[in-house]
Amino acid sequence: MQSVAMRIIYKGVFHWFLKLIVGVQFTDCQFLKKEKQFIILANHNSHLDTLSLLSSLPGNLLWKVKPVAAEDYFGKTRFQASISNFFINTLLIRRKGEKDSEHDPIRKMLEAIDAGYSLILFPEGTRGKSEQMGKIKSGIARILSLRPEVKYIPVFMTGMGRSLPKGKMILLPYKASVYYGIPTLVKSTDTHEILDQITGDFEVMKEKYQVVIDEEEE
Repeated sequence: MQSVAMRIIYKGVFHWFLKLIVGVQFTDCQFLKKEKQFIILANHNSHLDTLSLLSSLPGNLLWKVKPVAAEDYFGKTRFQASISNFFINTLLIRRKGEKDSEHDPIRKMLEAIDAGYSLILFPEGTRGKSEQMGKIKSGIARILSLRPEVKYIPVFMTGMGRSLPKGKMILLPYKASVYYGIPTLVKSTDTHEILDQITGDFEVMKEKYQVVIDEEEE
């Protein structure tokens, strides 16, 4: 039931709303169907980000992909957590307060991976400035060092922070894009080297697609 609901919501409604009303351009990511499992790593500028990423995915993969989200924001109450888990398929993690072994974010993400799920993760840990990628936190490096057989996919998004800036509630139409990188395995299990590898991938993507942004604004 959840898989059908998500497919209707994200492919039948939000995909077209974001494309036709907001102006989001989705690059083809049908290649994801060939990947058994993956972790999407994306820059985070807006609350539109998760919605856009889910709407970009092939419909039959939606129920297999869990966006990692803050429990204190998306799961303040049991009802809110239930809604987030059903309609967004969230993996809620605790980022504030006491973190025992049961609520350890790394453990929860590893358990989801071991259960066969793919993840959507914003490695900056919070929303940053539009068209930028902030400093990547070490959590993703720890996960990939422990599960080096799982590929990560860098995704660079543009325009989201202008359509719905941090702290704003009004959605403005603006030409935005979701660019997918190549599914990649880590070259090392050393966390510092993994962070360098991921950071390098995003630098390449930003340089590549910044050209597109500049040309669009001229």
